[in-house]
Amino acid sequence: MDSSTLTQVKAKAQAWLEGNFDKETKKQVRYLLENNEEELVESFYKELEFGTGGLRGIMGVGTNRMNIYTVGMATQALCNYWKKTFPNQELKAAVAHDCRNNSRLFAETTAQIFAANNIKTYLFDALRPTPELSFAIRHFGCQGGVVITASHNPKEYNGYKAYWNDGGQLIEPHDVNVVNEARSIQVDEVKFDGNRHLIEAVGEEFDSLYLNNLKTLSLSPDVIQRNSDLKIVFTPIHGTGVKLVPMALKKFGFTNVHTVPEQDVIDGNFPTVISPNPENAEALKMAIELAQSIDAELVMANDPDADRVGTAIKDDKGNWILPNGNQTGSLLVYYMLSQWAKKGKLTGKEYIVKTIVTSELFAEIAKKYGVPHYDVLTGFKYIADIIKQNEGKKTFIVGGEESYGYLAGEFVREKDAVMAAALIAETAAWAKDNGKSLFDLLLDIYMEFGFYKEALVNVVKKGKTGAEAIQKMMSHYRSNPPQELNGSKIISIKDYQSSQELNLQTGKTTKIDLPKSNVLQFFAEDGSKVSIRPSGTEPKIKFYFGVKGELANKDEYEKMNKVLDNKIAGIIKSLGIE
Repeated sequence: MDSSTLTQVKAKAQAWLEGNFDKETKKQVRYLLENNEEELVESFYKELEFGTGGLRGIMGVGTNRMNIYTVGMATQALCNYWKKTFPNQELKAAVAHDCRNNSRLFAETTAQIFAANNIKTYLFDALRPTPELSFAIRHFGCQGGVVITASHNPKEYNGYKAYWNDGGQLIEPHDVNVVNEARSIQVDEVKFDGNRHLIEAVGEEFDSLYLNNLKTLSLSPDVIQRNSDLKIVFTPIHGTGVKLVPMALKKFGFTNVHTVPEQDVIDGNFPTVISPNPENAEALKMAIELAQSIDAELVMANDPDADRVGTAIKDDKGNWILPNGNQTGSLLVYYMLSQWAKKGKLTGKEYIVKTIVTSELFAEIAKKYGVPHYDVLTGFKYIADIIKQNEGKKTFIVGGEESYGYLAGEFVREKDAVMAAALIAETAAWAKDNGKSLFDLLLDIYMEFGFYKEALVNVVKKGKTGAEAIQKMMSHYRSNPPQELNGSKIISIKDYQSSQELNLQTGKTTKIDLPKSNVLQFFAEDGSKVSIRPSGTEPKIKFYFGVKGELANKDEYEKMNKVLDNKIAGIIKSLGIE
């Protein structure tokens, strides 16, 4: 560690000792100054910044930690920015939170600061799914809102997602402007208390409004009626889906839903899992064990704030397998578009949206039904922005991202696992009504559109040194791009930071019409695709792989699956990823 960094860190820590902070906070800062230089640096070497999901960090004292002061300064920044952006308007905000430790404290702190700034505030009376916060912003006509959550991160983390008046997360220029506003704010400027009469509790009656809207998305109520006994196992993994997902499934017409009692317990320590991430097989272990014992047909799991959903389904041999986010999303896109087409709902003005790192299978399915698709940067806020741009002109059917987040309809502007769980169950009922399982349906899709296979490798690099290492990796791939992927020649490179696509066959460059982002993509002759991006919310760099093969018949699935796995392994080796 260089001496200048340490000097700056100590100065920032000293400012907290001398500033308007509570006694317990000062005690902890003093302890770090005297006893733990490494943790002191990690806590103070930078400010938490908005990434693809807002603020997110480990809880503790310091400018780089989640605490009432970093939450307070971010909230005061929002207040100041709203007042500048919406002058002479009555300001309103909505606030929700998940199950994590300190989430209620941070949510109440946020609401009190809003109220102290003369902003009418709708505070949910208990934990709620993140998508319901998005719905509330739109319903109450708010300028924006906040949900306190760290999504699927480990228990040490918490976070702060900020939303705009359309119900989507902040995008440019608003996110950058709020960050800049926050940087200029001292803790003494934060209005922590006052005007509590402006805070209105939002209770269970609001859940009914949300669920009634969700029910309008159902395309096959007759199919559900015939298959209402579809045996489903659901787990909220100790989080906010505990009530609303079972309620949504019941509202759609499903009567045979089972939950995992140990994981219905709301607990920010997530005692039954290593990490509450439905992308991880371990997080679904207890649900699958229950499914095996009762011979269920579908398993679904939410992350703690219920915006992502993971699934488990049976293969043709009766073994439980875990579809990835691309596979589940493809099933959902196929079901939604095929039924819109069957019911004569397609008018030529509909569209779907996916992120650039999500499977190209989404686009292929949409192409069959004559439905245009949009590609956007990673982060559901960009999907929300497309919906906002097209509002009143085109109709959004469905969209999603490979990281297990999906949305249908336009009344929510955030990935919605409550909605997705109900629609995935409806897809399973529709498949069953046609004598098929979800696995059968997935293979049908592969035979029609091609066998698309994706994988994700996360390289974790923690702390300040990790962040520097990640930047070096990105610089290396920019200055020394690979010539081939597993023996297949690179034909195109997209650099979203320079907004340029280079066609290596023609030597021509074209502009990428998306916001600048630190993302690289490499495309090979055989259709393989690699995307590389540092996470905006976690200390890791992500490598996304996509390959494609042909599936002539279902009997060849296992063979082709191994071929594609080997192709991905070869690409990983050719990139030198460790």
